[in-house]
Amino acid sequence: MGRVAGVTSAETRARLLRAAADAFAAHGYDGTRVADIAAAAGVSNSALYAHFGSKAELLVASLRAHGGRVLADLLAADPERPVADLLLQAGRGLPRHRDDRSYLAVEALVAARRDDGVAAPMRAYTSERAGWLAGLVLAGQAGGDLDPSLSPDALAHFCLLLAFGSSLLTAELHAVDAAEWSALLERVVRALAPTSTERQEAQGTNGDTQEKETEVAHGRAQEPDSGAP
Repeated sequence: MGRVAGVTSAETRARLLRAAADAFAAHGYDGTRVADIAAAAGVSNSALYAHFGSKAELLVASLRAHGGRVLADLLAADPERPVADLLLQAGRGLPRHRDDRSYLAVEALVAARRDDGVAAPMRAYTSERAGWLAGLVLAGQAGGDLDPSLSPDALAHFCLLLAFGSSLLTAELHAVDAAEWSALLERVVRALAPTSTERQEAQGTNGDTQEKETEVAHGRAQEPDSGAP
């Protein structure tokens, strides 16, 4: 059984990524066999390896394709929305029940601690995610929405910690009142806003310079190939 007749290479790859995402989320990295993924996708093992060099590569590729992307979806739906509002809305949903595929990141992180083959592509993946988030922070700072003295990398790291941690501490383990959680997040997001003086200084910045800074920041905030926190 090779590639399915009448199915393009891109479609075969997409089928493999869907099957892998479901298998890894349900059974974990160690509990998933490459042969099972190939069978679920309706292809042979050799066809799978024609697309992915290893199980580790397939794990991270499936995470890129089917991992959580709440913040990216919110940004795509309303690119002009203030970054602080995007962070707040995304954060409000963190304690809610997630579907099986939302645990892909957890499985990948655990596997990366045990398997050097997974660790390398996961470092690249988390670096991409952090860079994307830092670009989003820069866009918020350039637009006067976030405190310009904040480190974009530090805030990106904080967001990643919240996103990955929420996948571990689920509502089944510890439930939190939605209103209380939202109130806490609002307090945190308010603390990220610039002071009135900083906002006035940002508004007084030369128009051409500010426009260029905003353009660069939004360019960095563009989503990579796939996947986002």
